Amino acid sequence: MKILIGIDDSATSKRALDYVSRIRWPAGSTVLVATVLRPVFGTSPDDPERVKFSTDLVERAGQRPREAGLATATRLLEGEPGDALVAAAKSERCDLIVVGSHGRSGLAKLLLGSVASHVVTHAPCSVLVVKGEQRLNQGR
Repeated sequence: MKILIGIDDSATSKRALDYVSRIRWPAGSTVLVATVLRPVFGTSPDDPERVKFSTDLVERAGQRPREAGLATATRLLEGEPGDALVAAAKSERCDLIVVGSHGRSGLAKLLLGSVASHVVTHAPCSVLVVKGEQRLNQGR
């Protein structure tokens, strides 16, 4: 099984990494940890500081599944996160994409978008969305 974990610098990405690292996957499974260097107005995608930050982020994140005994590779992708993850899953022939969800809704989701929603809708394979901490008894 080939598993793609899409990460950013958030607690929900850490939860997704931890979730994948705790599961007993079939023998021979591999993990591809990827982060996306998103275009930012006024900066180049080749900006050395942004590239170094993203490269360090994905390399650190790749340690978690490695420590759990999973064969792991890392990738730095470019573009819009949802599109880049879907394209990577296609080109790498992944069986599963794992992403964290920030749990945004309403106006925040409309303004900021939802990478998880985009991936679920457009992925060529199954998608596992790891949610943030659930708040029990909301509104009670």
